[in-house]
Amino acid sequence: MSSRPEERIRELRDLIHYHNTRYYGLDDPEISDAEFDRLMRELVELEQRFPEFVTADSPTQRIGGAPLEAFPPALHTVPMLSLENALSEEELLAFDQRTRRALGSEEEIDYVCEPKLDGLAVELVYIDGLFTLGSTRGDGYTGEEITRNLRTIKSIPLKLNNAPPGRLEVRGEVILGIREFETLNRERQERGESLFANPRNAAAGSLRQLDALITAGRPLAIFCYGIGQAEALPFTTHAEMLESFRSMGLRVNPLIERVRGAGAVLAYHRAMGERRGQLPYEIDGIVVKVDRVSQQEELGARSRSPRWAIAFKFPARQEVTRVLNIQVQVGRTGTLTPVAILQPVQVGGVSVSRATLHNQDEIDRKDIRIGDWVVVQRAGDVIPEIVKVVESRRTGDERPFLLPEACPVCGSHTVRPEDEAARRCINLSCPAQVKERIFHFASKRAMDIDGLGEKLVDQLVENGLVRDVADLYALTRAQLAGLERMAEKSAANIIAAIEASRSRPLERLLFALGIRHVGEHVARLLIEAFGTMERLMSAHSEELMQVHEIGPQVAESVTDFFTTPENGRVIERLRQAGVEMAPSRAQRGDLFAGKTLVLTGTLSSYTREEAEKLILALGGRPASSVSSKTSYVIAGEAAGSKLDKARALGIPVLTEAEFKEMIKA
Repeated sequence: MSSRPEERIRELRDLIHYHNTRYYGLDDPEISDAEFDRLMRELVELEQRFPEFVTADSPTQRIGGAPLEAFPPALHTVPMLSLENALSEEELLAFDQRTRRALGSEEEIDYVCEPKLDGLAVELVYIDGLFTLGSTRGDGYTGEEITRNLRTIKSIPLKLNNAPPGRLEVRGEVILGIREFETLNRERQERGESLFANPRNAAAGSLRQLDALITAGRPLAIFCYGIGQAEALPFTTHAEMLESFRSMGLRVNPLIERVRGAGAVLAYHRAMGERRGQLPYEIDGIVVKVDRVSQQEELGARSRSPRWAIAFKFPARQEVTRVLNIQVQVGRTGTLTPVAILQPVQVGGVSVSRATLHNQDEIDRKDIRIGDWVVVQRAGDVIPEIVKVVESRRTGDERPFLLPEACPVCGSHTVRPEDEAARRCINLSCPAQVKERIFHFASKRAMDIDGLGEKLVDQLVENGLVRDVADLYALTRAQLAGLERMAEKSAANIIAAIEASRSRPLERLLFALGIRHVGEHVARLLIEAFGTMERLMSAHSEELMQVHEIGPQVAESVTDFFTTPENGRVIERLRQAGVEMAPSRAQRGDLFAGKTLVLTGTLSSYTREEAEKLILALGGRPASSVSSKTSYVIAGEAAGSKLDKARALGIPVLTEAEFKEMIKA
């Protein structure tokens, strides 16, 4: 044992780090809890006496700092895609057949099967082995930066063992155990606080605390299962990657298995279903991944999900309750949606009192009537749905339901297009549509008009102050101040928020318009491809479908929207109101228009996020893997297999200096 404080502090840090890995990463502790606590107390005392020797990776630094006011955004270098679901053995077998057909393989595929944890997906960024940044999944492309909260989770190592140099992005699921969840809720009940609905909600709520001290008080844990960018971590299979995680001290679920063929996947699914009730944490199915990385790359991904993985869900938990009434909601696109009002019932730990019935065809197919007793489940353990009617409990007093011919909000005639199951209100001035469109337009990820909530939108529409989104830019502070429960200061804040929204990025405006099938990601793709609102509005379906990931359905929806005269008039009024209709100066270049670029290695002048933003600003598309469609590979220091693949395919390679020279030209 060293007598010098600096050396003893370093020695204690290494010891605690080692024993943390044994306890959390390997589930194989070597010392007692009391002995571990003694080491930690000694380190705390020494660091208090000699604060000049405290480092960021010290185990004592898991908590600290004043509460945040908000979480900043964190861009994912490689998108955190969601998974397609299989809800039956037939759907799993269909996935296997698609996979084999796409790979041209007659042999059975090697898969990795993992328990599908019911928690919150996060990304951990390590630089040269040190935990540097952590974020939520968010929309898959941008999450919330929650580094301080993640540092409080003891099963997340602050420093990796034998870590590769450079950047390593680790994906995992933060969970709260069932016993810990019950204890947390019992304590909240004793304090008179509201209870969490289930362990997943408790984990998510704990991670999104602005005060890291609150997060630190919650017994959260993590299992790591995936990877984003890995600059110097060689592996050829998913199983090898997980083994690398274990060796570095990252916690990996011990129930993960590598199997061959769909039959073995089905057997694993059945085994996990039988063990589900005995596990100390919630799972709602299994995740099935193609094991070989080369096959994953060959299969590729859709815009929202990889083709090489699928979530094979367990049968949903079900309960029986009664349909008290059926109401009709009108959405922002005019769709009439019937909603069953249910006698409240607990389904999988959540109180369910409403379930969408989708459309009249669904009601007729299941023969659902007002007054029926029905079987309710949470589809995929999330969305409430009615599975079937309990016909044996019918008394004859049940009443059939038909969607109205007239809109229940505005009274206008409704129509049902021949090729659609939905009935729609065609009155663009329908107050329900106007309210929903305005609320969507003002939402945080759209034009972000802070303070423009549902109740205020209701007042604006009902008082005739706003008939469409363009009217927002004609509002005055006096008009707002005259509304119920609206103070002068609040009115001034909203006017300021409306003013600020005039200069939002063009892709945000496109998303805010509420075009069917155009979410944030598709809006970004369209603006990258066409540059200005004017060019996009004049584009034909064929031009739209030339954009990567844009198919016939999206193209038709976009052209229908922009060829509708009323919509054109609203956009022109937005333009006259000073809403930005062209990209900002940082977006106006076209040097890389239509080109795909891949970054590899470490750049000295830019972070990866900064380089990707530059590529986007110059009209290009950053990609995470090299293929025959790649236009350039930008190679930094310690470039790996991507550089080798680029050379093998004859793809132009730019050094960092050449890239910098090119963008200056």
